[in-house]
Amino acid sequence: MPLLEIDRRAFIASLGGAAAVASMDHEARADALEHYAEETLDELVAQNQAGGAGVQGQEPFPTVAQIEAQISSRATRRGVGSLFVAGGRGGNVRLLEKMPKNPTLVDFFKLRFMPANHVLQSATRAMKTGMKEEVILACLLHDVVLNLIKVDHGWWGAQLFEPYVPEKSSFAIRYHQTLRFFPDEEAGYEYPDSYHRTFGSDYVPPAHIQAAYKMLRNHKWYMEPRLVTVNDLYAFDPNAVVTLDPFIDIIGRHFKQPKEGLGNDNSAVAHMWRTLANPDQPL
Repeated sequence: MPLLEIDRRAFIASLGGAAAVASMDHEARADALEHYAEETLDELVAQNQAGGAGVQGQEPFPTVAQIEAQISSRATRRGVGSLFVAGGRGGNVRLLEKMPKNPTLVDFFKLRFMPANHVLQSATRAMKTGMKEEVILACLLHDVVLNLIKVDHGWWGAQLFEPYVPEKSSFAIRYHQTLRFFPDEEAGYEYPDSYHRTFGSDYVPPAHIQAAYKMLRNHKWYMEPRLVTVNDLYAFDPNAVVTLDPFIDIIGRHFKQPKEGLGNDNSAVAHMWRTLANPDQPL
């Protein structure tokens, strides 16, 4: 499968320049890279479907002083979820369609998560390569929490889905964030060249990521999150045409849809679903 080529200069510029990137910790950079790749993929898919051209370059890098001066002038922080900021890296937020009275996971995909090209491609690859359904489901769900928040998205994503999915699936969602920093040749995961270019060849993950990795290496479910990273890495293809349809049955078998609707079931995470459903609420 062809890989999405990330323009390193454009990526760094989108974060505010080299000085801004240098001020970020490595985990924040990794989250920013993943989000940038997903946005770029969605733009390329839309352009390909419309017969358009590729993504254009960005402005030259700003200085450290310019970046620091911009902090208090920003309307949003970089870690805010996609639903809360304008799409396409500019403009205004779009008007969201109202959710049904008792919304399902499919409703959230169609009305809040789409176009979701990255996770759909990831899950499609997992299905084509014969992964277990718990892994396919994890691939389908592993990054949709970025609509809510981008910081520590593996942990946030696992929390969002924990009451409703198999334990192995939520485990895979939580720890794919850790394993993306550690190669495993036997499993077919190489440390991405783009990480060397973006984070430096001497990058050392933060302590909590290293601790999680140490735990995972001896865990009986190590392969679940590892297989998400394997399918995650090779999931960027701007020419692929993917839909949610092939995964409806898997969702039906493995997602415990509350009869009251997501956000209305009084679960420990119902507020997260209500936030996704109504991101325009002022309080």
